[in-house]
Amino acid sequence: MRISRNEVLHLESICRQVRRDILGMLLTAGSGHAGGSLSAVELLVALYWKVLRHDASNPSWTDRDRFILSKGHACPVLYSVLARRGFFPVSDLSTLRKQGSILQGHPDFRKTPGIDVSTGSLGQGLSIANGLSLGGRFQQKNYRVYCLLGDGEIQEGQVWEAAMTAAHYHLNTVCAIVDNNGLQIDGRIEEVKNIYPITEKWRAFNWHVVEVDGHDLRQILAAYTKAIRTRKRPTLILAHTIKGKGISFIEEQVDWHGKAPNQDEYERAMEELAEQEA
Repeated sequence: MRISRNEVLHLESICRQVRRDILGMLLTAGSGHAGGSLSAVELLVALYWKVLRHDASNPSWTDRDRFILSKGHACPVLYSVLARRGFFPVSDLSTLRKQGSILQGHPDFRKTPGIDVSTGSLGQGLSIANGLSLGGRFQQKNYRVYCLLGDGEIQEGQVWEAAMTAAHYHLNTVCAIVDNNGLQIDGRIEEVKNIYPITEKWRAFNWHVVEVDGHDLRQILAAYTKAIRTRKRPTLILAHTIKGKGISFIEEQVDWHGKAPNQDEYERAMEELAEQEA
């Protein structure tokens, strides 16, 4: 997919707005997951603005592409993207995690327009993606299924059963994305339970694997294009990212896995994002 410099600049501006939304939601809620939401911003912005077939006026459109946020705790990034794409009012973002809100602490397809699958129990998203892909095949639909997983999440055994299943049934409409930011709630991935080398493992399961800088929009869009063009195999996009990307005092800090900013921290973050805009 070719993309002009002006388009890249536009998407980068959207990414900064999504980061503002994430931190604003968490500040208001007083809780939530900052690090893994911020690391996935470019992955979702590229997907929803340039790749995914969707219709905000008709979220249940039968032929839409499906997206599964398997690491459901990172829902603030998805909520911001959905709001900015018109699935619900941006003003609803301020109701994150509040009683009666359509925006709960994990995605709920019964409450939130644009959510295809309720998630939160780690390790299950890819299995659901396989089921949706097989369903599309049986119905002779050509929609694609994208599933974002955390790198800590792929320590779950069910992920590998799903990886084997997708390859066995040649589910080329499945595209898994691993947000490889290197940190999980208890520390560094390799210290908690080492899942490296990731690329070699997925290739051994007969997946088409593409490695990218998960904050480089051109690389991300090229990877999505490769996934669409791949035949007879599912694709894994291994996105090397920075947890807390975009905010200096949050980046690479494991304490920010599930932490909300206070007012001073929020204002510092907004200043940094404003400087990036200049």
